[in-house]
Amino acid sequence: MLRSVNGRVRMEKRMEEIEMKLVPLGDRVVLQQLDAEETTKSGIVLPGQAQEKPQQAEVIAVGPGGMVDGKEVKMEVKVGDKVIYSKYSGTDVKLEDNEYVVVRQNDIVAIVEE
Repeated sequence: MLRSVNGRVRMEKRMEEIEMKLVPLGDRVVLQQLDAEETTKSGIVLPGQAQEKPQQAEVIAVGPGGMVDGKEVKMEVKVGDKVIYSKYSGTDVKLEDNEYVVVRQNDIVAIVEE
């Protein structure tokens, strides 16, 4: 949006215009990992490097499904679901200081219901 201020033209950038979006294709799902536990059950505080990568995440975006590798795929997760996914699956992506994991739907092993 252009706006005149004191004889100058200043461009205002809205948050929606600068915000990058990840749009998954096919049967892919964009996840944002939930925070890892910082203490063990016995009360020992773990430093950041000793913490295991969490396998629990929130669904941020879902692909359209459809025909994938010659098979019809129906998407069973939706945005906002908390899920558990396979430990070594997916592609890590960092956008604007946020970290995401892009996985195939079949790498998601469970939906966590509360």
